[in-house]
Amino acid sequence: MAEISNSNLYSIDAGTLPQSACVVIVRTEWNNDIVGKLEEGCIKVLKNYGIDHKVITVPGAFEVPFGIAAYWNAPHIADRKPDAFVALACVIRGDTPHFDYVCKGITDGVVQLNIQLPVPVVFGVLTVDNDQQALERVGGKHGHKGEEAAVTALKMIALKNSFNIRS
Repeated sequence: MAEISNSNLYSIDAGTLPQSACVVIVRTEWNNDIVGKLEEGCIKVLKNYGIDHKVITVPGAFEVPFGIAAYWNAPHIADRKPDAFVALACVIRGDTPHFDYVCKGITDGVVQLNIQLPVPVVFGVLTVDNDQQALERVGGKHGHKGEEAAVTALKMIALKNSFNIRS
């Protein structure tokens, strides 16, 4: 089982962090109680490191990749593109195959964006069987996946910057 104790994720060399980065969080309206906690954890970490952020809300998980692509291509942000995106959603298994389609759709969409965009798109999406599993991942025994997504975004920005790649 993947547990944060098996990772060095929270070990951040502050010297590698960007001084003026911006992260755009794209979150869903579905399962708002859980996604709200993911968002809070993500924002807490970004603020802790002095990183600017913006939150965009889309109806559901399937719409997250579109929201990211539309934001990236919006003319009004041409002069200040984000340095990373964080996709936040919670998909809870139900009685139909809908869960499988939504999980595949958002996963494939985020993978495509990571290949197409010149900035990282972090997968902060919970795909769980029930509410209890979701709660365990927003500050419970499995850590806080919103915080982890923010840390991942910061590390990916630093990695990209270490290659001297411009957006």
